[in-house]
Amino acid sequence: MSDEPVPIALARTIRLSTAAGYSCHDLTDDVRRHVAEAGLQEGIVTVFCTGSTGGVTTVEYEPGLVKDLAELFDRLAPEGPRYHHDDRWHDGNGHAHVRASLLGPSLTVPVAGGKLLLGTWQQIVFLDFDPPPREREIVVQILGR
Repeated sequence: MSDEPVPIALARTIRLSTAAGYSCHDLTDDVRRHVAEAGLQEGIVTVFCTGSTGGVTTVEYEPGLVKDLAELFDRLAPEGPRYHHDDRWHDGNGHAHVRASLLGPSLTVPVAGGKLLLGTWQQIVFLDFDPPPREREIVVQILGR
């Protein structure tokens, strides 16, 4: 019998209901809970958005920065101008796809001593850019020992 920890490779899901338009959701506690339940001590956690109009990153999750991000994306890819995506699908969310592509669908966080190695003011967030409210699924892939 070995004292080596058993390798862990599993996926969990976080389900969210989002508001219409831009919304920002702190996933940190959910990800921490999944890491603890898996018993992960050393490894990595990947947080992945399964949709193409949302993204995942880290920020200091506080109201001012949440608003700053909304204003930044309004300047970078505003709602309203013509997007070729909308010409094809007529769904009015071309700006949401562009915003999500700038942010990216996933984030990997190292884990040591059973803890996410996040900075003091760093939280894991999901940003949804789609105009209608959505039911979202975020995959949490846990790998390590």
